Amino acid sequence: MFGIAKAETEEAKAESAEQAWAGLKLLEEAFAKLSKGKAFFGGDTIGYVDIALGAYLGWAKVIEQMTGLKLLDEEKTPLLAVWAERFCAHEAVKEVMPETEKLMEYAKMRLAK
Repeated sequence: MFGIAKAETEEAKAESAEQAWAGLKLLEEAFAKLSKGKAFFGGDTIGYVDIALGAYLGWAKVIEQMTGLKLLDEEKTPLLAVWAERFCAHEAVKEVMPETEKLMEYAKMRLAK
């Protein structure tokens, strides 16, 4: 994902996006297999895998805003797109999920260096 934000050319951006979507496709398949139709990777409740992957959702939103690319696309990764919304809306998560605008400011500062 970070390769997309750092890409200096449209070609590099497209290549990084394809790599990100290939990884997200694998995660989509893993979610389908592991969740067995339930809400989260491990079942009905948030588990370690959800937390580990959910930690990147704020950055995914930043990259989407910075580049205009939709990473968790309802067509390409429908299960992950719904999982991400469900994860971010969960009572245990919504109060600690960083604000996209603050992450965006930090990202811009880091990219400027």
